[in-house]
Amino acid sequence: MKALLLAAALAAALPAAGADDLLPEARKVAGALPGKLLTILTEEIERGGPAGAIGVCREKAPALARAASQESGWAIRRVSLRNRNPKAVPDAWEKGVLEDFDRRAAAGESPKTIERGEVVTENGARTYRYMKALPVAEPCLACHGPQDKLDPAVREKLGALYPADRGTGYAVGMIRGAITLKKPL
Repeated sequence: MKALLLAAALAAALPAAGADDLLPEARKVAGALPGKLLTILTEEIERGGPAGAIGVCREKAPALARAASQESGWAIRRVSLRNRNPKAVPDAWEKGVLEDFDRRAAAGESPKTIERGEVVTENGARTYRYMKALPVAEPCLACHGPQDKLDPAVREKLGALYPADRGTGYAVGMIRGAITLKKPL
């Protein structure tokens, strides 16, 4: 009986098989999406201007995340402390990580390299969670820059689509939010 209890205690203390391999996998999955989104966004801005590109972040970005989730097996989404889309509100773990990201950036760490991956327990199950900061790039300012510098057509469309918008006032390099991934172990 003692041997069985000791074996159970040791098994619980050991990391789940493969958990160490999940950080590189999460980095790869998370790293693919921002580049794809920025390419599509830039093309749409060139085609129809910033107001026409709002649909990229509203419709195409979630579609890209859903497709990547299905392909990779990770649950993927974007979140922000100052969300525009009401679906981008962080859960408690994500909120804490985003706040930590802001502290790290304020201390001088480059937002381009800020990330966190860890095993957490959710609803009694072990889950690997990963977040990567999403810094603001130049094309993002057309819709996420200071309110007084937004094109009137952009302000109008954002007001119509997102009446509770909190996603403006950013500058290049600031952390806009993060891509967040999770996978049950």
